[in-house]
Amino acid sequence: MTTPRTAPPTRLIATDLDGTLLCSGGTVTERTAAALAAAEAAGIQVVFVTGRPPRWMQQVSAHIGGHGVAICSNGGAVVDVRRGELLESFPLAGEDALAVVARLRAKLPGTAFAFEYPAGFAREPGYEVRMWGQDENHPVGPAEELLGPGGPVRGLYKLLAKHPDLDPDKLLSEARDAAGELAEITRSAPIPLLEISAPGVTKASTLARWCAGRGIDRSEVVAFGDMPNDLEMLNWAGTAYAVANAHPQVLAAVPLHTMSNEQNGVAAVLEEILRHRGD
Repeated sequence: MTTPRTAPPTRLIATDLDGTLLCSGGTVTERTAAALAAAEAAGIQVVFVTGRPPRWMQQVSAHIGGHGVAICSNGGAVVDVRRGELLESFPLAGEDALAVVARLRAKLPGTAFAFEYPAGFAREPGYEVRMWGQDENHPVGPAEELLGPGGPVRGLYKLLAKHPDLDPDKLLSEARDAAGELAEITRSAPIPLLEISAPGVTKASTLARWCAGRGIDRSEVVAFGDMPNDLEMLNWAGTAYAVANAHPQVLAAVPLHTMSNEQNGVAAVLEEILRHRGD
């Protein structure tokens, strides 16, 4: 594990979940749970900053700090997980979402779309669901109907775009070229799946807003991540770590590295921060 020689006192930990804090299967180890609790007890806020939608947060609600809040959908939603309350959102406008859909369809034939919004989840028929929530009832139809005036999708946190066979990094590059400034496009999955937010909405933008509201400077933030959707947050934070299993682009961009998610890499850094606090 690489650690900085000097750093301002840590006031906030911002950590990604899947592939970073959580082990395979989405579990929190005893060591990680203890480190999170110890950080909170020492007065360090811990904020989960994740690509997950709010509906996938109950699994980790026991480990959220006293504030009970998580930044979800790559910055698209701020949620009080314990109370099940949406505190703030930064939606992608319906007309912009439709324009992105049209551009990606034209450049990347075979792409299918899905939608995360306050009332739940919706998808096109060609968008196969293979993750949490796959047994939930949800609207299915063309994007134009789901996003249209009579459709169910309102306040879109995140537009998802899945391609059947393109290389994930190539898909990301091609989609960014096609969409231009209409939206923020990133990825966090090992499959060709894109996550699309409103222009300017990233993990970093919403985390910066959260910190500003609490008088926390970016120099007092330590962040952890593993995938391209974490890069803006890792670049914004005063101190940032990539876990050992991170995407090559993240490992190259972030000088500080810790052990993998399976080896409690985040917990190891938190333990070291707390040791230095006690010196």
